[in-house]
Amino acid sequence: MPRSCLICQHPDRESIDKALARQTSNRELARVYSLSEASIRRHKANHLPARVARAQEAEDVREALDVVRQLKAINAASLHILKEAREQGKQGTALAAIDRIHKQIELQAKLLGELDDRPQVNVLVSPQWLELRTTIITALDHHPQARESVLRAVDGAGSG
Repeated sequence: MPRSCLICQHPDRESIDKALARQTSNRELARVYSLSEASIRRHKANHLPARVARAQEAEDVREALDVVRQLKAINAASLHILKEAREQGKQGTALAAIDRIHKQIELQAKLLGELDDRPQVNVLVSPQWLELRTTIITALDHHPQARESVLRAVDGAGSG
């Protein structure tokens, strides 16, 4: 006879399911509800209702839409302040509004994944690469065909 799921029979099953949908760790849930991690893992794999997972996804979408709505409201207010400042000849206020609008556009681009501000390294101009390239080419001085092949390959890789 198959063993019944401890979590499905637990009085706090709904809370456990919601916590699982929010990606709370199995270890944390086991500690809070005095259960084994294995029981929680089995329940999550076999019995976690799809509706709870869908409900969490819907909540995430609602939160994201709320952030977008707030962002649009701040953008509208900033544009209104900019317009008034320009009409009244208040250059300092206008510049501050422009700065705020710039920051809002940058934040929006980051949220939408259109702006990646992670540092980028161009290894083709790094001192280490230039030194290694020189060493390789110098080592091939006595092998002109190989030297030419390597130069073509390295130059081709740099342009593509």
